[in-house]
Amino acid sequence: MIDLRRDGDVHILRFDDGENRFGPDFLSAVEGALDTVEKAEGPRALITTGTGKFYSNGLDLEWLGAHGDEFEPYLSRIHALYARLLELPMPTVAAVNGHAFAGGGMLALAHDFAVMRSDRGYFCLPEVDLGMTFTPGMNALIAARLPKRTAHEAMITGRRYDAEQAMAAGIVQRTADEAGVLPAALDLAASLAGKDGRVVGKIRADLYRPALEALRGPALG
Repeated sequence: MIDLRRDGDVHILRFDDGENRFGPDFLSAVEGALDTVEKAEGPRALITTGTGKFYSNGLDLEWLGAHGDEFEPYLSRIHALYARLLELPMPTVAAVNGHAFAGGGMLALAHDFAVMRSDRGYFCLPEVDLGMTFTPGMNALIAARLPKRTAHEAMITGRRYDAEQAMAAGIVQRTADEAGVLPAALDLAASLAGKDGRVVGKIRADLYRPALEALRGPALG
């Protein structure tokens, strides 16, 4: 479901569960991996990435269909994951190897930087086409991490951005072909790993305090 390994000072967390949707078992695995990374000593940085054509497609709608009574605590758990990344005491980079849709796109936005595959995959917030709105926490995260015009377009139109378009729109910071996504992310993460993680986490927590408060507030407003 996931794989965690270390390359020098960089921890690489790879999602390997098909579309990498946020089912409870997947969330537990990611939370456990983050526990391990936070306990590591010395310089640290974190990369998350997926496998094949998916980074993550977000919420596990099939699971939700069978557990509708758990909708609010489920959302709260996803919000907590976003918040944890925003406060993680180390630099973070999303290596977006493929599709990053809906909650998966928001997961990428919760990182400091993102490198996106140039030859396949889209960043998309398709909630409008699914007849869904965004939770207060998700709204706050998107608004905090994207330029205002980009957030408006992405949320109102459900546009699919390829890597070049995503970089032009300020969604990602670098692009690379399939073979180069992880190396590019590794170069970036390694260059930042020497930063004091506690300071990085505190700066980020202060910078995104309104988003963190929304993510930790009521999931459904």
